[in-house]
Amino acid sequence: MNQEQLEHKRHSLAHLLAAAVLKLWPDTKRTIGPAIENGFYYDFEFSSPITEAHLPKIEKEMKRILQTWKTFERQEVSATEAKKIFSDNEYKLELIEEFSKEGQTLTLYTSGDFTDLCRGGHTENMREIKPDSFCLDKIAGAYWRGDEKNKMLTRIYGLAFETKEELENYITMMAEAKKRDHRKLGKELDLFVFSDLVGPGMPMFTPKGFVIRQEIVNFSNELQKSIGFLEVHTPQVNKAELFKISGHYDKYKDDMLMVKSHYSDEEYFLKPMNCPQHTQLFASQKRSYRDLPIRYSDFANLFRDERPGELSGLTRLRCFAQDDGHSFCREDQIEEEFNNILGIVKKALETYSLDYYIRLSLWDEKQKEKYLGDKSTWEKSQALLENLLEKNKTKYIKAEGEAAFYGPKMDIMAKDAIGREWQISTIQLDFNMPIRFKLGYIDKDGQEKYPVMIHRAIIGSPDRFLGVLLEHYAGAFPLWLSPVQVKIINVGETHEAHCQKLAERFLSQNIRVELDLANETVGNKIRKASNEKIPYTLVIGDKEASAGSASAGSAELAVRVRGEEKLLEIGLEKFIEKIKNLIAGRKNLL
Repeated sequence: MNQEQLEHKRHSLAHLLAAAVLKLWPDTKRTIGPAIENGFYYDFEFSSPITEAHLPKIEKEMKRILQTWKTFERQEVSATEAKKIFSDNEYKLELIEEFSKEGQTLTLYTSGDFTDLCRGGHTENMREIKPDSFCLDKIAGAYWRGDEKNKMLTRIYGLAFETKEELENYITMMAEAKKRDHRKLGKELDLFVFSDLVGPGMPMFTPKGFVIRQEIVNFSNELQKSIGFLEVHTPQVNKAELFKISGHYDKYKDDMLMVKSHYSDEEYFLKPMNCPQHTQLFASQKRSYRDLPIRYSDFANLFRDERPGELSGLTRLRCFAQDDGHSFCREDQIEEEFNNILGIVKKALETYSLDYYIRLSLWDEKQKEKYLGDKSTWEKSQALLENLLEKNKTKYIKAEGEAAFYGPKMDIMAKDAIGREWQISTIQLDFNMPIRFKLGYIDKDGQEKYPVMIHRAIIGSPDRFLGVLLEHYAGAFPLWLSPVQVKIINVGETHEAHCQKLAERFLSQNIRVELDLANETVGNKIRKASNEKIPYTLVIGDKEASAGSASAGSAELAVRVRGEEKLLEIGLEKFIEKIKNLIAGRKNLL
């Protein structure tokens, strides 16, 4: 079964879900039910609420009806005929009115005794759908047409795969994902906070969360500096004119947050990306071919007006930064720039222990109006990118319609510890924006030419990436990322002074340490350290305090290593040396 056939199966099951619901609750109003990644859903208006406790009953009815369905029969109808059929359903009537105004052909699809308004895309033989290859998953609220001004409907989600085994594997993965949910772990580990007073999608990082975020930023900075990028800082608020020239105003305005001045009638926006500002840094001086490439990186905050229902912890935000960078180069420098950028992206993902593949994101030629530039420019830039991948002998997949509006791109798709995919890094080739901003450089023949603009990120947003890593590591960060690397626990009051001296020694070596001198049992303190996923825990009692002077470096330690049952016995100075080497190499535990 190919992807298209699987999508058709999932869409067919959405019809089956609606049929089952109407059998059980005949006065229910159905709305829309598409296929989605991993399954399907259908939105309903119920006359009385239902809960997830009803799902087994609905699923049973679906499987009963499935035995009676064979195929889908297509019928073209007029708007008048369609309105008669759905006369008691204002949702379908709204769709019929909209589709008929757009000149679309109205079609009905029937299987068994169930008929629905639908554009098509179904399984030809319903008998091929195995009852154990799908199930109902959950219930959620959903506004009609995704607009919070509209009525809240009940959305029933289903899962569907080709086989029972694939379905079971996905359910197992999702159960593990629930345990790893970064919103839950972030709260338990005290890493970040959201506040209704601050606003949805606006994260605040605690001291511990800030440490991890800053380590991510520092690593990206180290990598990009190694290939010649220089960090800049640009303002969050910009005039609309900047975005009109860049093309963001026409293509992206609805996703941008507007800012109002008390003293000016000009439009201002919080910036959604850094590229337009970087063009102005380039334009600030006369440039020669000898100056290129010019490379800027920027960690300034970005803002996007995401819908409240689409926000999701750190992985979908309104305010975030990116390890963003732009290279202005000559055409003969494109290959070297791409190779260098791809090199640091690979190094980053290897360090974070993330598998990945590359998606070559191309434009959709059938929807040219969505993009800047002409066909020849797009064909040239897409061929260039594909040739670079071929020369690198890099495996990739093509994805039509996934390009940025100004150019094609390589998207690095990372796979986490439980197999989920995340778009992390991107490298984009842009011939359009330099022309729109009239950026120029004097070539060696004395003629003015436009540079090529390469947009790139290494891990994308450090804010979002922290959420991805939380789930990837299940909260047990590698040593170099851990906000607390060593925790010291005292057995009694008489050991506090020795613990303090040990902590000072670790701090003097830039090792992040935390003391737990609370008046609690040692067992409780050890459990707390374990729940906090501390890499190394030291318990200091009479034996440890008398084994040597911490300041003199002769202390012998019994170290609890995260995830290990056996204690590690090691001298203080040797322990410090090992930790420093692991941190410097961005490795995990001893």
